[in-house]
Amino acid sequence: MILSFGSETSAVAPMTTALAVPSVLAFACYIAAAIPGERFSSALRTALLVGWIMHGVAIVIDITGIGTDRPGARFGFAPALSVTLWFVLAVYELESRFVPLAGARRALATLGAIVVVLAWLFPGQVHPQAASVWAPLHWLLGVVSYGLFGVAVLHALLLNRAERQLRRAPKLSNDAAAHGVPLLRLERLTFRFVAAGFVVLSAAIVLGIWFSDHWRWDHKAVFSVLGWLVFAGLLAGRSAFGWRGPRATRGVYAGAALLLLAYVGSRFVLEVVLHRPPAS
Repeated sequence: MILSFGSETSAVAPMTTALAVPSVLAFACYIAAAIPGERFSSALRTALLVGWIMHGVAIVIDITGIGTDRPGARFGFAPALSVTLWFVLAVYELESRFVPLAGARRALATLGAIVVVLAWLFPGQVHPQAASVWAPLHWLLGVVSYGLFGVAVLHALLLNRAERQLRRAPKLSNDAAAHGVPLLRLERLTFRFVAAGFVVLSAAIVLGIWFSDHWRWDHKAVFSVLGWLVFAGLLAGRSAFGWRGPRATRGVYAGAALLLLAYVGSRFVLEVVLHRPPAS
């Protein structure tokens, strides 16, 4: 996922009824959850939860190949985005039970609807078997790191918004910022997810380099390592110099953008722009 190793078939996985049903239900629930207004917040949260469950069912069906005679999981820019956002929503569903994350529901529901449609329109290529026994773990670590950094970006956006609100209303105390989430707490959460993502990304890169016979320095590897360096510098700067505020969140955005270019960006160009099956 993060680095390049192994090859895959160029055959496109067909959309089966088993996959279409949960995908349509997930899309409908996400659209419903994106409706503005807090009057029916409980119902909208339920719609988001049901959409997340159906989204997960669709991912499981897709990975296991249920309903198709073509074994193997699909890989591509849209499936990667789909799994990443599902992981972000999983963390949001859990965290929002304990920490108010106002304003995130509509944005995440909208993104959920978009990635479900993208995964439907651009199903990627079937990967019938891994070239290395370590490849599944590498891919899993890559997806988890994407998800953790996605959650970090979400918290960084909430942090930036809270800081802007605080500057516009300086009489508000720090504890009243972010609609009930203290700024310092929101900042700590952001960097905890950054640190967790950095650890998982490091493991994915080491695994890809150490155990792959086909690993090479291509665009995915370069952007992945650049993203790793950005996050390493960000964590070091925060530890040594106390980086915070816009400087710190810009580092989160930059590192996440590099990782997005590493896999999703390169696959998008190959699959959609060049119409060429990628090498890995």
